Amino acid sequence: MLFPNVPGVASLLSLFAATPILNTQAIAINTIANLTDRQPRVSCGLYIHHCYVPGVVALTFDDGPYIYTEELLDILAQYGAKATFFVNGHNLAGNEWLIQRVVNEGHQLASHTWGHTDLTVLSYDQIVDQMTRLESAFVASVGVVPTYMRPPYLAANDYVLGVMAELGYHVIGASVDTKDYENDHPDLIGRSVAKFNQELDQGGTIVLSHDIHEQTVRTLTHIMLEEVYERGLQPTTVGGCLGDDAWYR
Repeated sequence: MLFPNVPGVASLLSLFAATPILNTQAIAINTIANLTDRQPRVSCGLYIHHCYVPGVVALTFDDGPYIYTEELLDILAQYGAKATFFVNGHNLAGNEWLIQRVVNEGHQLASHTWGHTDLTVLSYDQIVDQMTRLESAFVASVGVVPTYMRPPYLAANDYVLGVMAELGYHVIGASVDTKDYENDHPDLIGRSVAKFNQELDQGGTIVLSHDIHEQTVRTLTHIMLEEVYERGLQPTTVGGCLGDDAWYR
């Protein structure tokens, strides 16, 4: 894999390179058994920071779609990796095709509210508006409503979590915060790399980053994926890392 020649991180980059069942009665019995045995693993309104499934890491990207999102999708495809995109309404208009590509390529689309507002300072009606306004935009652009969300600034109190439970959302935080928004420069992005590695060492499994930052897409993402694979882990979606495939409704 070739990496961009980015000053300030060259040394960092150098460290990383069925048979069909025809018995319909058996089918019915197996189907009922599977449904009966399947226990809900993800509760609505619970603030989740870690994966439930062992051996995986969930890469997540907030605040897009943006001018770097297409390139990020290309990078993920090159690595055979899946990720979760927590989208807000700021950059949605005109970029619906990117959201469609996210869904088409097997990544997870999730809500980051309409206006990226701190939900803990809003009224009930304002919180609901932040969520349902984005839901309407998702339905218009890709025909789905996500069941996962991340609160802006990771700010969620018991009241916000209660509203999310009422609205049917799984609330996702992070156990690896790259702070990439503080380090969007070739000479600084190494700090986000170090923070990623440190918090991965500490058992972090849900990674917070942003596809609106150039260095995140062109440098950090490559290094994160190389490191995940080097550790024998599998990059996946948040839903995948929680053992849940009900991403939309």
